[in-house]
Amino acid sequence: MFQHCLICTNFSDGLHRLTDFVPDLASSGLKRIVFLHIISVWQDGRGSRIDEEQVAAAKERLSAALTSVPEGVEVKVEVALGRPVEKILRAVETYQIDVVFVGTPIRSLLEEKILGSTSAALTKLMSTPLIVLRPELITTYTREELSLRCRHLWRYLLIPYNDGKAARYLIERIKEYAKKQPEKHLKQCMLVWVVSDGLREKVLITNRLQEAQKKLESVKAELEALGLEVNTEVRQGNPLLEILDAALYFDISAIAIATDRQPDWLELAVPCFARDLLRRSWFPVLFFSADRQN
Repeated sequence: MFQHCLICTNFSDGLHRLTDFVPDLASSGLKRIVFLHIISVWQDGRGSRIDEEQVAAAKERLSAALTSVPEGVEVKVEVALGRPVEKILRAVETYQIDVVFVGTPIRSLLEEKILGSTSAALTKLMSTPLIVLRPELITTYTREELSLRCRHLWRYLLIPYNDGKAARYLIERIKEYAKKQPEKHLKQCMLVWVVSDGLREKVLITNRLQEAQKKLESVKAELEALGLEVNTEVRQGNPLLEILDAALYFDISAIAIATDRQPDWLELAVPCFARDLLRRSWFPVLFFSADRQN
């Protein structure tokens, strides 16, 4: 599905563990793997100060990535100095990255909105998708478990769908990747439409459920035409809870979502399914920003 990845780690998110699993990452279709650690340059009365020992130590911690590189795979280790978002965007351009691995800091909603985060900033500035991995999960995997996870990062995607702009954008992106993948690393998709249980009239609910199933069948046909195995399900209830339950039930590899970014002043007041899913999901989340189209 993807061929060039950038793995960003601050050494507290667990992503640096992936340096020991380059062959497994390569088996998921990756041909270029870049590990990036960013060190902030601090200022004092004499100007910028760079801790050379810290730079050397970071390179040493990431050097394991260079020891077992399969034929036909390019691996790079970068330790950059400066602002994380700026350095990540530069690396994405330099190495023609098509997916960025990031961790998720545990913060309250208020902290996320006031302080911001590298991941949130990236979604506003680039169209390259992010695969978001929770540190609490990746740090507890055994080596055997992590090896298996790396080999099947996007084999079976769960796609929440409601026929909205962001949902259609996501389907089009998935179709693009399915067309381009030389080998079938993306094999299956699970389309799930959740009809809110806020409707009181049974007739309205029944009509919504039938309409949702009909539209899912249409999307299913689009994806099956590209050689993907596609399952569908229409549920009724709370969208977030139903999607998380479906992820448990169907043994998926990751949840794929897209979102239309709202104006900053509106984000605190208006609920956002994508944001809530990123916060609540223990599954890897493949995140596309529909408002940053190429």
